[in-house]
Amino acid sequence: MANNLDQVFSAMADPTRRAVIERLIEGGPAPVSTLHEPHDIALPTFLRHLKVLEASGLVRSEKRGRVRTVHIEAAAVAEAENWLARQRRLWERRLDRLEALVRDMEKGPKT
Repeated sequence: MANNLDQVFSAMADPTRRAVIERLIEGGPAPVSTLHEPHDIALPTFLRHLKVLEASGLVRSEKRGRVRTVHIEAAAVAEAENWLARQRRLWERRLDRLEALVRDMEKGPKT
């Protein structure tokens, strides 16, 4: 799991790849040409980005005839979301305890 999360977060470290992920989440499966269109990069460069996303498990692609369609892999996205949610809960509890400590300190010493 940790290794896969490392790959997922590494893949999402690039703005082009994040944009592809967002597009697939919002709009569903899309042909490579449609995904490439809004990006001002060469197609071979864009295809390397897709390979990184596929290697991380965030997307999969299938070829039908001459069209390669890219699909989001919901399980990999959910795994990253779950990890982030756990981290958020952990830090919220820590910050709540810190806030309580500061309030107690502001009240002054207990007598």
